[in-house]
Amino acid sequence: MNNEAINRISGHVVLGLSVFAMLLVVGATVLATLGRFNPSPDGDEGTAARLFQLAILLLMPAGLAYLVTADWRQPVKVAKRLIVPALALVAAFSTLYYMENVR
Repeated sequence: MNNEAINRISGHVVLGLSVFAMLLVVGATVLATLGRFNPSPDGDEGTAARLFQLAILLLMPAGLAYLVTADWRQPVKVAKRLIVPALALVAAFSTLYYMENVR
């Protein structure tokens, strides 16, 4: 595999994992708000939290692969492909912060 193919695949993985993490957190928040999801009172975070943690963990090597194989002669193109994943992560972590601290 050449660098371009690795970069393309890792970019898709970064996007997919970021959106997946956001959907887990936002989905659990919506369900909790509607009363269809009650977090466990004994402190167990549940499957959704474990999947979120796994997605964030897997983002590290995928992001590193994306950045290492990027064509840095075109930095704007590299940055553009990271805008949506960054916004998804901001939404996920800000929703987590809201649910843990504000609510």
